[in-house]
Amino acid sequence: MPEARDTMPPVAILCGGRGTRLRADVPSIPKPLVQIGGRPIVWHVIQIYAHQGFRDFVLLTGYRGESIERFTAAERWPDGVAVRCLDTGRDTPTGGRLALARGELGDGPVCATYADGVADIDLGALLAHHRSHGAAATVTVVRPRLQFGVTRIDGDGRVVGFEEKPRSRDWINGGFLCLEQRALDRLAPDSVLERAPLADLAAAGELRAHRHDGFWECMDTYKDAVALNDLWEAGRAPWRCW
Repeated sequence: MPEARDTMPPVAILCGGRGTRLRADVPSIPKPLVQIGGRPIVWHVIQIYAHQGFRDFVLLTGYRGESIERFTAAERWPDGVAVRCLDTGRDTPTGGRLALARGELGDGPVCATYADGVADIDLGALLAHHRSHGAAATVTVVRPRLQFGVTRIDGDGRVVGFEEKPRSRDWINGGFLCLEQRALDRLAPDSVLERAPLADLAAAGELRAHRHDGFWECMDTYKDAVALNDLWEAGRAPWRCW
């Protein structure tokens, strides 16, 4: 661990989205409460952090936030782990939710992530990388597997082979961010974190990437939920570090 457990940054988990691509299949459940292996996916996200020494969690809720609050209040968390909910509004964008949570997150660095993404990420390495470069923010970047197989062709249009669902050659935002206070200063109630705030930080030279080459998956659709459940039931869930 890069720090003693009692000095680890607080973790803000974005739990306010409506999960529109999932609602046709699970219409009465907010996305963070969709179950993987019999436990809500947000529980898995918290466990990834808690097992690696993080203790203070704020769930930034919105859509059906009362259901998430009931879950967190009833759950028995590991010793020393505190999980609380903050209602940040039904339609507030991601950056706005973090802006509204400033008073709950202290005056030091903050970790933030999404409630629907799991990974076998080494959070100690992420935090050490963030502290080493001195920039205002670090975002974990991943190369997800493509949804479809691809056809390889040469310059003459001749098919030279096929590849089933390869990894993307490009890196995308995988969540698991570290943010200094000067990064949070750029957020307003109407900010979409993934747009102007991160773009402005990048333009100012204040954003660094932490490359994660291991497992990462986002539960964006019901098909994704089924795939994650299949991994769990087969005993092959790479994100299960606890």
